[in-house]
Amino acid sequence: MTIMPTRKNPATLEGNRVHLRPPRRSDEHAFVAQAARSRALHRRWVQPPDTPEAFAAYVQRYRRLDTSVRHAGFVVLRNDDNALAGVVNFSEIVRGAFQSAYVGYYAFAPLVGHGYMSEAFVLALDYAFGALELHRVEANVQPANSRSLALVARIGFVREGYSRRYVKIAGRWRDHVRFAMLADEWARQRAGVRRRIAATRG
Repeated sequence: MTIMPTRKNPATLEGNRVHLRPPRRSDEHAFVAQAARSRALHRRWVQPPDTPEAFAAYVQRYRRLDTSVRHAGFVVLRNDDNALAGVVNFSEIVRGAFQSAYVGYYAFAPLVGHGYMSEAFVLALDYAFGALELHRVEANVQPANSRSLALVARIGFVREGYSRRYVKIAGRWRDHVRFAMLADEWARQRAGVRRRIAATRG
């Protein structure tokens, strides 16, 4: 599903194969359609907004990007045709002594397995540790979600622990593996991660 381009957004993050920008109300039709098309892919892992009402609430929560927000989100669009490839969201941004956030992400069918989300994750982390001035980004992944586990490993997140019955998804409390990336760690390894992703398209 393609999202039609509009006036260039100064908040757009440009990569070689994808670009990221905050969600817009005009994305509703494409986004809801992709969420429906990807239900089998997402299963118990994640529940994207799949109705106009849920999407409107998502846009309201993630549409702004500045250092005062508690949530910052991006849709991931393929450069060639603006096809909607996925989502990367930073939520529960805490300032003060923490300077931390949680990152959530998911891909949409049929653009899974082509490396788009790997590149998108790199762009999003650059933004998190740059413009958002975060110190720590935490990712929580269900232990059976092999694709997501592979993605955080590819990016270089460090496993920190295991959270039992951590989040209620699809009616059940789900265990999660906890990973984190720190700003100084990202500064040291981002160039190598970029090269690895460019070489593998994984």
